[in-house]
Amino acid sequence: MMSYPPRLDSKAGLAALREVFGPRNFLGGLVAMRTELGSVFSPSVPSFHPTVLVGPEASHSALVEARNRLNWRNPSDPVTSVLRHGLLVEDGPVHDALRREVMPSLHRARVSLTMETMWRRTNQVLDIWRSGETYDMLVEMRRLALLILAEALFHDDVTPQLDRLIPAILDVLRYISPGLWLLGAPHRKAARAVGVIDEYIYGLIRTRRSQPLPGDDLITQLVQGGMSDDLIRDQILTLFIAGHDTSTALLAWCSYLIGLHPEVLPRLTAEADALPRDESPSPEALEASVFLDQVIAETLRLYPPIHVGNRLSAERLRVCGYEVPPGERVMVSIYATHHDPAHWADPERFDPARFAPGTKHLPYTYLPFGGGPRNCLGAHFATVEARVVLARLLQRFDFTLKQRRVRLHMGATLEPRPGVFLEVRAR
Repeated sequence: MMSYPPRLDSKAGLAALREVFGPRNFLGGLVAMRTELGSVFSPSVPSFHPTVLVGPEASHSALVEARNRLNWRNPSDPVTSVLRHGLLVEDGPVHDALRREVMPSLHRARVSLTMETMWRRTNQVLDIWRSGETYDMLVEMRRLALLILAEALFHDDVTPQLDRLIPAILDVLRYISPGLWLLGAPHRKAARAVGVIDEYIYGLIRTRRSQPLPGDDLITQLVQGGMSDDLIRDQILTLFIAGHDTSTALLAWCSYLIGLHPEVLPRLTAEADALPRDESPSPEALEASVFLDQVIAETLRLYPPIHVGNRLSAERLRVCGYEVPPGERVMVSIYATHHDPAHWADPERFDPARFAPGTKHLPYTYLPFGGGPRNCLGAHFATVEARVVLARLLQRFDFTLKQRRVRLHMGATLEPRPGVFLEVRAR
């Protein structure tokens, strides 16, 4: 007899149901459901009954053991219609081949060469700030993340296009974010916004194809690899949307937590002041910023930008003793795994000491960049970027958090809303 995951409407899930509609909303509800129902369950509502996986055993099963039977590509999801054949929404040998093409540009050695770009673009944004003014880090870090991504990977200065591209990107992000389409409601069209971004990307591709001397940026590499314009567009748009949005969320949440916990500022500032002020730090110098790394890691635990991994079962599965039928939406809840009291003491507390040197954690309890063979290609890029940006911010400004309470917004990434408002003062 088949054993299906317990559902929210079971007796054991009533406490979790109250939590779903409480202050912590759906994410807090998932944590409560894990406590009440176990590591595999279904928060069943009409037209939406995914199988949710929480914790190391269930996550390892999905990300490693059953990975070839769980598809990333779901034709009904808006993200598939936007990214088309981007590596994020492909499976099997097709994904593996695309990953091999993109991977060299995100290799550790190549990322180290982009640190000067990260440092210089951070200065570009900070140079505009006026001492005593208040800025929304969700807005400022989005601009900065786009500037860094465009130059580091595409060798393009996107400054003149920011005012046109960012509204289009935000429209696309709203389109692919969780919404009523999960319950079968029609998607809102985002064709105009995608068209604006496509015009920019196809323009870059045309420029690279027309250059007599090849460069060493990602687009040139894909052109030289024989990829068609459309397939290049799909990979670039994947990085353009997913890469920059995750960095935006990480930097905004780091800014929020540092502002919310000013007791960490002296150690962070001391580390930042030990770095050079007139040039980009070397990788070796940045490695000495141990406490900054701890703060970034704890931020990723509390507020993982990608809070859930979305899959579609390609065949019948058995996960942690439960049956999952084919065609079922399977969600690996990274947020609930990071907040699971079975593996994290006092999980809601901000405690960078959890990641002090020498500290070890049970595998698959910490998944800010996923896990297994399909872990995030941009993980190293994102963490180096966060180190460089935050170190430079700490060198140049003191800041005060003006609005302590924020809510979790489940968009394409997990964002602080209404924003992170910091009053900055030049040091």
